[in-house]
Amino acid sequence: MANILIIGALSKSLINFRGELLNNLVTSGHKVTAMGAENDPLVIERLSSMGIDFKSYPIQRSGMDPSSDLLTFFALREVFYEIKPDMVLAYTIKPIIWGGLAIRSLGTTARFYALITGLGFAFQPGGIKQNILSGLVTRLYRWALAHAEKVIFQNKDNLQVFVKRQIVDTQRCVVVNGSGVNLNHFVVSPFPQSNPVFLTIARLLGDKGLREYAKAAQVIKNRYPNIIFYLVGPEDPSPDGIPLSEVKSWQTSGALQYLGATSDVRPFIGQSHVYVLPSYHEGMPRTVLEAMAMGRPVITTDAPGCRDTVVDGDNGFLVPIKDAQALAHAMEQFILHPELIEKMGRRSREIAEERFDVHKVNNQILLTMGLI
Repeated sequence: MANILIIGALSKSLINFRGELLNNLVTSGHKVTAMGAENDPLVIERLSSMGIDFKSYPIQRSGMDPSSDLLTFFALREVFYEIKPDMVLAYTIKPIIWGGLAIRSLGTTARFYALITGLGFAFQPGGIKQNILSGLVTRLYRWALAHAEKVIFQNKDNLQVFVKRQIVDTQRCVVVNGSGVNLNHFVVSPFPQSNPVFLTIARLLGDKGLREYAKAAQVIKNRYPNIIFYLVGPEDPSPDGIPLSEVKSWQTSGALQYLGATSDVRPFIGQSHVYVLPSYHEGMPRTVLEAMAMGRPVITTDAPGCRDTVVDGDNGFLVPIKDAQALAHAMEQFILHPELIEKMGRRSREIAEERFDVHKVNNQILLTMGLI
């Protein structure tokens, strides 16, 4: 039996993204502690029912505030010293960086594993400030991962970026198929008996391609007024966040309908015909996997992470990033050829079963950690 610590940023992600993995660890007889930012009573109750201890810690998910980040570092260091884990698995940028550095500072024998769920805003091209940020984050990652047992990636593109920047050597890298999807929870849903409905689910961020989605929707609405476009997702405090006022302006113009945030995406996917995610980059887009599991064709970008979910022309279409016209053209194919919706949706489910079953993905992670 191992004493295992799992560190995320958002507490809800422990359930939504790592719930199956956590349960697998407990049922295998390991002692498991999970860490997240918020003392969310529902999360704590759910984890407790699984036999998992929860500890909160201070973490600012976005931005680079030295005082805030130092608090995170020392809080993690204190927990590591207290519970003395045998293994630590951290995911998302700040838990990985400050968790890795905290373990190094203590000189413990705990084995550290990092799960890279995407490169994020810091690695995107930009001006001088962006380059400085990218350089700083690269150095922090390099220090944090210097003694990591394995670094787990969700796509080969992200792996290549880390190797090229000399953050980690190839021998310690592993690729898994995203976070996986629970095929018993996300089941095939019949299509609505209506004109085609397009859906995007994402945090309100510019690099999710939401502005391109709104532009493409307007192009289609000008040609086919009865087509419906839905947008679901919460606001985000990131520097790349899209103001709610801008989103509401898209709705006022008639391009799309903004339906707010949700804790359960299934009803929205069930009300749609085609799932769209025009993101600039992902680790592996979870909402795409969920839509595929429910039998929906997908339009997404030929970008890291996104391109791993769609075989162009088979279960959907790949389009260039930041190209609203190409996005509109792909959307129009489903309007002009509605038979593609059912055909490609069926293939999406088949691909989800073949590659993205959460149990298969978790087995890859457990094998990497030496727990199988």
